[in-house]
Amino acid sequence: MPDRLRQSCQAGRLLLAALRCPADLPQWDLKEWDLLLRVARRTRLLARLEADLARHQSLDCIPERAAHHLCAARNVVSHRQTRLKWEVDRILWALQDLDVQIVALKGVAYMLAGLPTACGRFAVDVDLLVPQEQIPSVEQRLLERGWMREQLDPYDDQYYREWMHEIPALRHRERETEVDIHHRILPRTSRLQPDPALLFQQTRAVPGSPIRVLGPQDMILHALVHLFHEGDPKEGLRLRDLVDVADLLRHFGQEPGFWEALVPRAEQLQLGRPLYYGLVFSRQLLGTEIPDTVAQRAQSAAPSWLVQRAMGWIVPRAILPTHPDQSDPIAALARWAMYLRAHWLRMPPGLLFQHLARKTWRRVQTTLQPQGLGSTDKSSRS
Repeated sequence: MPDRLRQSCQAGRLLLAALRCPADLPQWDLKEWDLLLRVARRTRLLARLEADLARHQSLDCIPERAAHHLCAARNVVSHRQTRLKWEVDRILWALQDLDVQIVALKGVAYMLAGLPTACGRFAVDVDLLVPQEQIPSVEQRLLERGWMREQLDPYDDQYYREWMHEIPALRHRERETEVDIHHRILPRTSRLQPDPALLFQQTRAVPGSPIRVLGPQDMILHALVHLFHEGDPKEGLRLRDLVDVADLLRHFGQEPGFWEALVPRAEQLQLGRPLYYGLVFSRQLLGTEIPDTVAQRAQSAAPSWLVQRAMGWIVPRAILPTHPDQSDPIAALARWAMYLRAHWLRMPPGLLFQHLARKTWRRVQTTLQPQGLGSTDKSSRS
């Protein structure tokens, strides 16, 4: 194996070792710490390492400069979480006289529910789930109370409102915090169609708040959908999403009846395949303990042997960070493969071809168009 590929693999293995055995970090040398800090920062897991070391009371046992980086990351995450809690408070104020069920998703949900996975987790924006029929009233009320729409061209706006699982993001004009309003967890055009009504039926209350969070099984399944049905050709799959899944499995796995209900719930929501992948790679990469009976039952949703082998090769290369100083064409190929897979699952072939053709033509037009000094890039998020 060429040196640059060996170094790239080393970076990913180093981060996995830190996540799996944080108690061993005080024995690491400065060279290992230097690389670990760089890859953990790129994957937004730096504050997570700080939380792990604090739990083991080992922060005083690592190199002082490394501890400073970790503590700085912890402060950034703490500040971000405070901002998001305030944003949720303001959203609830804006919607207080609407009879609408509001469910927090992802990072904000973990934070509001006080789950262990919120410790050291960096959250970017507020993700909420509301019934589809109430989307217009929720959006209008937020627009009246200080939030504003992104500037999108008509095609992108139509793309969100007719095909996607969320409306275009809203951003507060003063705080600039973004809120994503979802009405389902997968696009309307997706091959998998979990019924949103089933999700609302098993939500849990947040003490002292009108907001709710998904039930334990649904929270894990949504994290897996977010992991395996989205992709970025540059970033690849997000390791922090798999860390969320592993944390949630460990936490909820202590509740009576959780494991027995996990696979049946995935089957009910048509999400058996994402659950299968989640259990496989949580165990393989992060050492998550999963009952053999659950793993065997999840096997019923496994793809063909050939697809299993392909995903077993692609996913680790698409999800693990590469060396920050070395290019890795194999990892780049794996990330593109997962990006294309996500689009293939997101839309039927005809619609996908139409969408990609239109986006490609717009990029060509943007490239050929003369750029003035005041021009800005308004490329779509879709």
